[in-house]
Amino acid sequence: MPELPEVEALRDFLTGHLVGREVATALPVSFHVLKTYDPPLSAVAGRTVTGVARHGKFLDLTLGGGQDPPLHLITHLARAGWLRWQEKLPAAPPRPGKGPLALRVTLADLPPDSSPGEGPPGAGFDLTEAGTQKRLAVYVVRDPAEVPGIARLGPDPLADAFTAEALAAILDGERRQLKGVLRDQSTVAGIGNAYSDEILHVARMSPFKPAGHLTASETTALHEAIRTTLGDAIARSRGVAAGKLKAEKKSGLRVHGRTGEPCPVCGDTIREVSYRDSSLQYCPTCQTGGKPLADRRTSRFLK
Repeated sequence: MPELPEVEALRDFLTGHLVGREVATALPVSFHVLKTYDPPLSAVAGRTVTGVARHGKFLDLTLGGGQDPPLHLITHLARAGWLRWQEKLPAAPPRPGKGPLALRVTLADLPPDSSPGEGPPGAGFDLTEAGTQKRLAVYVVRDPAEVPGIARLGPDPLADAFTAEALAAILDGERRQLKGVLRDQSTVAGIGNAYSDEILHVARMSPFKPAGHLTASETTALHEAIRTTLGDAIARSRGVAAGKLKAEKKSGLRVHGRTGEPCPVCGDTIREVSYRDSSLQYCPTCQTGGKPLADRRTSRFLK
């Protein structure tokens, strides 16, 4: 699943490729992808991209229309979605089918006085989604807050206001485990399964540790782990082409997805706890005092 660092890298990539360009067409290919109907998707055609923003894991294209109020084309890539940039999209419109293509956005021809490097006419991007669980979502709204998932987002962990004191206030009285709290988008925006594993490994904390039981020094360590882990991931992704961001993410992970491999810090074997549709990875020596965690459904929480 694309998380905050990948969506931030896409935001940066699209800012350089879209801002100032006019949208020619936005064509849905999968019937499920569009979650709003007023304004219609066709309303983005002929508008100019004036900015690209990120809200947690949501990607937001601001579209100006002369004297008209701006619209926002907002995407959530969900678990298996991705954005694929193409310098020259096929001339023929895409046909609905069983493939991964969900939506195609094509840019208009460049004006005659365009500067070099602004991209060729007919460039644009496809939104694709692998697998059978079709959760990729596209919204056309007048205000990003109209998207329910954005309206309930917690603070952005990279914002200046997200201090150790702010994190302490969030965790005060919290009864859930750290892993669940970090993944809850209404608590902290943008962190998913992979980076919550990475953050907890850096902080040397069990994923099952009760979030409300952290000391002041532990809260400071967790805050530092959040900022450095996400910041380092963004730095690695900066300048990477959209099509290579997934591989970049995987190469930078230290514990997530590396069950059975040696921990890069202590050399212990990375272990896994499996759930119905996901799993977490951790290092026993670094995070749980050397004690392996039992299956989540039968184990007592380790503090």
